[in-house]
Amino acid sequence: MAITNFVPELWSPLILANLWDKLVYGSAAIINRDYEGVIANAGDTVHITSFTDPAVRAYTKNNDITYDLLTDSTQALVVDQSDYFAFTVDDVDRRQALPGFVAKASAGAAQNLAINADTYLSGVLYAGVNGTSNDLGAKTADISDNTAYAIFVDLRTTLTRAKVPNEGRWVVVPPELYAALLQDARFINASASADSGAALRNGFVGRIAGFDVYESNTVPEETTGVYSVIAGHPMACTVAEQITETEAIRLQEQFGDGIRGLHLYGAEVIEADALAMASVTIAA
Repeated sequence: MAITNFVPELWSPLILANLWDKLVYGSAAIINRDYEGVIANAGDTVHITSFTDPAVRAYTKNNDITYDLLTDSTQALVVDQSDYFAFTVDDVDRRQALPGFVAKASAGAAQNLAINADTYLSGVLYAGVNGTSNDLGAKTADISDNTAYAIFVDLRTTLTRAKVPNEGRWVVVPPELYAALLQDARFINASASADSGAALRNGFVGRIAGFDVYESNTVPEETTGVYSVIAGHPMACTVAEQITETEAIRLQEQFGDGIRGLHLYGAEVIEADALAMASVTIAA
C-alpha cells in the first residue's frame, strides 16, 4: 500500500470524532442512544414497546378494587440511512504534496457526513411534532422590540403542560434568531453561563427561559425565512448508529489508493409530547 501510515484501526476513530464533534441535533444533549446497543451488531430494526399508565382511584374501605389491563404500543427504530465518502490518493500526489492532506480531506468528509446526519435528525424531530398539539404555529421574533423571548416562554409552557422534566430541556435556533437573542438582556450567553462544561457542548450558545440554547445551520426552514424552532428533551428522540468505518484499498486501475467511509444510522421520535415547535419569522 502506498500510504504506509494509513491504519484503519487508528483513522476510523478520527473520522468518528470529527463527525460527532460537529453534530448539534445528533448530540447527547438533544437525543438519546438508549437502543443503540440492541441494534449495533445485528439486524436493522428494534421494536420499542411502551405501556399505558394504570389509573389512580379513590379507595373505599371494605370495597372491591378495580384492576386495569395494561395496553401496549410498539414503535420501530429502523437503521435505514446510509451515507458514504470516497476519494483517491495518487502515488505521485502523495509523494509531492504537503504532509497531512489525507487527514485534511478525511476531516472534510466527516464534516459533510455530519451535515447530512444533522439535517436528517432535524427532519425526524420536525416530523414528530409538526401538526401536533405542541405545534404552536406561526410566531414572529421582532429584533426591534425583543419579542423573541415570548416565543421561548410559550415553548416552555407547552412542555411543562406536557409534564416534560425541567432539567435537560433544549432548543435549537438558526443564526438569525440567535442574533436576535444576543440583543435581549434576558438571554444568558455561553460565556456568562455558570455551567462551565456546557460551553463544550456542540453548538451550545447560552440559556433562556429554562432551555439550553443551541445554534445550528440545519434548523428546518419551512419556507424562505420561516424557521421550525424545535424545543424538547432528550427523551423525545432516539438514534442508533450501526456502522461508521473507514478503509483504504489499493486501486487496480491506477497507481494510488482509494479511501472510503460509510455511515449507517437511523432515528425515531418515541415521545412526541416531549417536543414543542414554533414556526418563527425574524423581523428586523
